[in-house]
Amino acid sequence: MTKTQVLVIGLEPTLVDFSSMPDMNAGKVRAGLEADQAKLAALGYEAELCLTDLGETAADVVARKLSEKAFDCVVIGAGIRTIPAYFLLFEQLINVVHRAAPGARICFNTRPSDTAEAVQRWS
Repeated sequence: MTKTQVLVIGLEPTLVDFSSMPDMNAGKVRAGLEADQAKLAALGYEAELCLTDLGETAADVVARKLSEKAFDCVVIGAGIRTIPAYFLLFEQLINVVHRAAPGARICFNTRPSDTAEAVQRWS
């Protein structure tokens, strides 16, 4: 049985300014992502992280990753979607995913620790 292939796209946590989010930091975000990656594996998914810069090369990095193999589901992280400074990056990445993986389901997490739930909603 082939595992469902999941790509989780997010910002490299060490590049994010957490000054407006006092309860978050790069370590917590990375730990949440890695824990959910392990949770997805335990649920039978094959999940890969694709962490990007703040926009300079993000679209190219994501397009390259999507060209490596077919992904069944693509998660775009809350950091890209909910931080107003990254709105244009979010829009750009939606279009990259749409072009490069037209058959993939797209889903969104609300924090680093609920990625598995987002994937389960759409796979």
